[in-house]
Parts: sequence; structure tokens; C-alpha cells
Amino acid sequence: MGLGLMVLAAGSVTAQNARNCGPREALVQRLAEGYGETRQSVGLGANNAVIEVYASDESGTWTITVTMPDGMTCLVASGQAFETLAEALPAKGNDA
Repeated sequence: MGLGLMVLAAGSVTAQNARNCGPREALVQRLAEGYGETRQSVGLGANNAVIEVYASDESGTWTITVTMPDGMTCLVASGQAFETLAEALPAKGNDA
């Protein structure tokens, strides 16, 4: 489900308002300085979009960004109560 959300988020970047998008360096700096968020994970989405999750261990805030090949980065989701998980895969043969 998480991967599906990221793919959908990457597809919806074109619909984002311009004020939610900007040069990657500026948005990353704003997340770090304003919210104490650092990159927690990264993946490649549709059309070579880079999907990143930023979060703060102290405040629990999180933000998902999508960076397009042209360097434009958009904020696509944010929230609170971020937790890092390291769950084991279900045993083979078990329906999850």
C-alpha cells in the first residue's frame, strides 16, 4: 500500500500548486530548519520521479516530497506521529 501511495503521489505532482514546489535545495533546507526533518527514505517513482520521506525524530512531523527529473521538488503530503519501523516479512506461504 505504501508503494502505491508513492506512485499515486508522484502522478499527482503536476496538479500541485506552484507554492508547494520549488528548487530541491530550498525545500530541503526549509524542512531541516523549520521542522528539524531529515531524509528517512528514498525511492524511484513513475517517470523517474524521486520520492523522499523526511521526518523529525524529536517532533514526529513528516513530509513526502517528489522531485522530477527537471529538479523541481513538490511537497505532496505531511503530517505528525512519524515512527520508524523494521517489520519482518511474513513467512512464505502465509497470507498476509
